[in-house]
Amino acid sequence: MTETVVSEPKAATVQPRAVTWRRAARRSPVWRLVKRTAFYLLVALIFVYALFPFYWVIRSAFTPESDLFITPIKWVPAHPTLQNFRYVLETKDFQQALVNSAIVAGSVTLIALALGAFASYALGRIKFRGRTLMMYLMLSMTIFPQIAILGALYTMVNNFHFYNSLKALILTYMILVIPLTVWVLTSFMRALPRDLEEAAYIDGASPFQTFWRIVLPLVAPALVTTGMLAFIASWNEFLFALSFTETPDKHTVPVAITSFTTGRGGTFQYPWGEVMAATLIVTVPLIALTLILQRRIVAGLTAGAVKG
Repeated sequence: MTETVVSEPKAATVQPRAVTWRRAARRSPVWRLVKRTAFYLLVALIFVYALFPFYWVIRSAFTPESDLFITPIKWVPAHPTLQNFRYVLETKDFQQALVNSAIVAGSVTLIALALGAFASYALGRIKFRGRTLMMYLMLSMTIFPQIAILGALYTMVNNFHFYNSLKALILTYMILVIPLTVWVLTSFMRALPRDLEEAAYIDGASPFQTFWRIVLPLVAPALVTTGMLAFIASWNEFLFALSFTETPDKHTVPVAITSFTTGRGGTFQYPWGEVMAATLIVTVPLIALTLILQRRIVAGLTAGAVKG
C-alpha cells in the first residue's frame, strides 16, 4: 500500500513595494524640515499681514506730526511723543463721543441680550409651528446691506422724532444686533440637555423659574460671548451714527474720529497723528474686555460644539 504524500502549498511570495522618489523624499529629514519651515513661514506671513495695520496705528500715534511723512520711513519713531494723545483727550467733542459710544453700546448690548435670551429660549427649547421659518427669517434680516434699509430707517427715526439723539442709534442698532444675538444663542439653547428642565418641572418650578434659575446660568458663557459681539458691533458702527446724528455732542467715536480737525499746522493738513491716537484709544477698551473675559469667551465658543 503506497502512501500519498500531500505537499504543503508554498506561501505566496510578496513582492516588495517599490519605493518611489516621492515617498523616499517624504521620509527624509530634509523634506520634513522643508515642510515645517514652509508652514511656519506661512504662519508668520499671515501674522504680519493681520497685525501690520495695528502696528502702523501704534507707530503713527507715537510719532510727531513732523516725522510722519519723512523718507526713508522709520519703522520705530526716533522721537516718540505723547502729544497726539494729549490733544485727543483734551478735545471736548472726543470726550463726549466716548461717553456716547459707551451709553449706546452698553444699552444695545443689555437690551439685545435680554430680548435675545427670551427669543432664543423659545426658538431652541419650545416646539411650535413655523419655528424654522422664523429662524431663517431672522437670519435673512442680516443679509441686507445697511445702505439698503437706510432710507426706511431714516423715515422711521424722523417719525419718532429721534433724529440727532442717542435713542435713534439704540433703536437702529437693534436691527443689526438682535438677529445675530438670537441666532447665536439659539444654537446654545438647543445643545442643553432636556433632563434638567424636566427635573425642574417635577420639583414644581414654573417655566420662567426654569429659564431664570436653570437655563440662564448654564448659558452664561454664551451670553458673555454674544454680548461681546454685540458690544463690538455697536461700538464700531459708522453708517447709522453718521446718518442719524448731526451735532458733535451726539456723535459716537467712529464719527468723531473722521471729524477731527487739526489745531496745529496748516489749513489743508489732515491730523493723522491725532486720528491714529484716537483709534488706539477706542481700541484699548475692546482689547481689555476681551482679555478680562477670555475664559468665558472661549467657553462660550465651545459650549454648543457638543450636544447633550
